[in-house]
Amino acid sequence: MAGWKIGIIGGSGLYAIDALEGAEWRTVASPWGKPSDALLCGRIGTVELAFLPRHGRGHRVSPSELNNRANIDVLKRAGCTDIVAISAVGSLREELAPGRFVVVDQFVDRTFARAKSFFGTGMVAHVSMADPVCPRLSALVADAAGEATRGGTYLAMEGPQFSTRAESELYRSWGCSVIGMTAMPEAKLAREAELPYALVGMVTDYDCWRVDEAPVEVGNILKVMHDNAARARALVVALAQSLPAERAPSPIDTCLDFALITAPEARDPALLAKLDAVAGRVLPA
Repeated sequence: MAGWKIGIIGGSGLYAIDALEGAEWRTVASPWGKPSDALLCGRIGTVELAFLPRHGRGHRVSPSELNNRANIDVLKRAGCTDIVAISAVGSLREELAPGRFVVVDQFVDRTFARAKSFFGTGMVAHVSMADPVCPRLSALVADAAGEATRGGTYLAMEGPQFSTRAESELYRSWGCSVIGMTAMPEAKLAREAELPYALVGMVTDYDCWRVDEAPVEVGNILKVMHDNAARARALVVALAQSLPAERAPSPIDTCLDFALITAPEARDPALLAKLDAVAGRVLPA
């Protein structure tokens, strides 16, 4: 048994958590480059949290330019046991109206310009993504959110432009529920770092599939985004206050046990050094 330390990745409109006690911004270095920002570390009650604004304070970093590997790596180095990601999303379903929170359970990855793995030549690994979120953590998050849709498929697009109408209709035909630009490869990298991951999609608009409405524009979603951010901060507080006192082990904690495939004598020492936090549990010192 061990305690919780929750990493919170805040999306558009969520750049700080004002309820943190003893809060301080801490800079954590990563061999994977510069993360989006420093970590805002503190606690709510007895639960430690580390908050990372995904796009940086002031929303400086575009989705395609996020250093997702550094972001996950610094959360791992900070001692996080689990990650809750919060993201602004567009709705692909009539029943998921702006303002709705969706705790997703599946992803379709349509990104193409991003580094998607910590592993590569010199240290190859393959983790399962069949069930890409942690069901236990997702259930805790959904309980804390109150009125939230449980389950749904998140279509991760490259961006930074919004969809065409044809794309939006295609994604609807695939059975996707919401669309965004940031959950992938974030969720994949969290799995490689053995960090249980849950994602709350905060619906801001109806994408562009409603032909009788004007297409989505940033200016139209800012108010909804602002209101969603206030509710997201309340969700974080409710989650911290509702977590069990003890964190039981998760199978995701040990998902690298059978994922490494490169023979020990063929492994690249330089890459192994960069993996010290992400995979140090299964790699020799």
